[in-house]
Amino acid sequence: MDFDAVLLLSFGGPEGPEQVRPFLENVTRGRNVPPERLDDVAEHYLHFGGVSPINAINRALIMQLEAALAERGLDLPVYFGNRNWEPYVEDAVAAMRDNGVRRAAVFTTSAWSGYSSCTQYGEDIARARAAAGPDAPELVKLRPYFDHPRFVQIFADTIGAASGALTAEQQAGARLVFTAHSIPVAADERLGPRLYSRQVAYAASLVAPAAGYTEYDLAWQSRSGPPQVPWLEPDIADHLTALAAAGTKAVIICPIGFVADHIEVVWDLDHELASQADAAGVALVRASTPNAHPRFANLAADLIDELRYGRAPERVSGPHPVAGCLAVVNGAACCPPHCVAREES
Repeated sequence: MDFDAVLLLSFGGPEGPEQVRPFLENVTRGRNVPPERLDDVAEHYLHFGGVSPINAINRALIMQLEAALAERGLDLPVYFGNRNWEPYVEDAVAAMRDNGVRRAAVFTTSAWSGYSSCTQYGEDIARARAAAGPDAPELVKLRPYFDHPRFVQIFADTIGAASGALTAEQQAGARLVFTAHSIPVAADERLGPRLYSRQVAYAASLVAPAAGYTEYDLAWQSRSGPPQVPWLEPDIADHLTALAAAGTKAVIICPIGFVADHIEVVWDLDHELASQADAAGVALVRASTPNAHPRFANLAADLIDELRYGRAPERVSGPHPVAGCLAVVNGAACCPPHCVAREES
């Protein structure tokens, strides 16, 4: 399968204080989120000048991806589109159409299956193609990559770098804790039996030994919504409280659920959780996410090569592997039945 362009498809984020509230209204449209909840979240962005780091990280990643593709002999333009803010995916696909692009590979800034992390990106693709009309390019969404060797090694290395900020005594007793974005339990079961949470747990089981750890924990962060709705647990704040009560003096946080240091990483972990740890007398360090690292760009190029050359997906093998979706063309049939069909024992 040949391509004449690549689309980096992401979530989006504001790039100025005046954009914060409209962005949050886009994100929550149709969900009946109370205005006061939007005000609370807006403060997270305004703490950083109203600018989310995500767009700048993605622009840097595009530069790295273009270089990685060039090293493989591919002169492919990389377009940038978001779900919730400028540059919107509809505008990116329209530009691709106007530039004569016929088929593009779509790399999303989510490593997982599940609705919001996979299927909804398929919906974004279908919506953008419909807006572009009959001459819209064919868009092939690349597969989730939570068990790709580069994904595993990037996080293993950033855990090592974070650990290096601790003293030798702190390292000896440090607890490794993985985090990912919590979702309602019902949402986790929407596309299969706990598909998203099992993929996160499986990725953690691959990264921990690669980083040299035999023991670790998995917690969840950034939950929102009414308290009576069950979400994935334990919450990272509650888990840190339990670790401190048990005498843990140092914690290494690895936000394995995120591929960029955006607001939910720098606010929820670097600000709120760090303040909690300081008050509890716990030394807290955080592993970086892939961001715009050249190895992350090469991961995207690897996924493109899988389709160009018809290669089998490259995966790290561990106990109890969890299925992932196949590549999806034009946003159709994302996740089920592919995930169920590819489940391994």
